[in-house]
Amino acid sequence: MDCVLCKAGTTEKGTITVTLERDGAIVLIKNVPAEVCANCGHYYLSEEITRIIMQTGNEAIEKGAELEVVKLKVA
Repeated sequence: MDCVLCKAGTTEKGTITVTLERDGAIVLIKNVPAEVCANCGHYYLSEEITRIIMQTGNEAIEKGAELEVVKLKVA
């Protein structure tokens, strides 16, 4: 897929780290599968991965985490 941000690169399958921040809490989610632009590094997440990331972040916030690092395990 062509990158819509830089318009010069194409994306490749890879993994990234997503940082979520809310109400002073920070959740880092590592090993997230994404399509990553080989030129600028911008990434694209599928709808399913986005749902999993948001759920993981919400669970960390609900249990009172101030800083949490999670390695994502996707089946």
